[in-house]
Amino acid sequence: MTDKKILVVDDEEAIRNLFKAALMQKKYTVFCAESGEEALEILDMESIPVMFLDINLPGMNGMDLCKKILEKTPGTIAYAVTGHTSNRKSAECKEAGFQDYFSKPIPIQTLFDAAQDAFNRL
Repeated sequence: MTDKKILVVDDEEAIRNLFKAALMQKKYTVFCAESGEEALEILDMESIPVMFLDINLPGMNGMDLCKKILEKTPGTIAYAVTGHTSNRKSAECKEAGFQDYFSKPIPIQTLFDAAQDAFNRL
């Protein structure tokens, strides 16, 4: 059985804290990073199969981060999170390998449903 580990990458501390608190209520182990570079450091130490990645990060953006993660661990399920929505962004997210695309603010139930769906597929 797969460990129920989730990585949340967002440069906004309030978003990281909200996602972590909500997902921990559902008994997930949650790791947080504020940048793509920090996320890659965590992934060098931990095997984490499900991720919520902000697209607009300082330094390495979420699209590039998703591509790097999927090159290294192809079975990973990553969801894009952004405050800037557009049809073009949605298409770019699919192309980068994201499973789905969510606009902030994300309803907590949507977060739960996405995490549960991901682990059901693993």
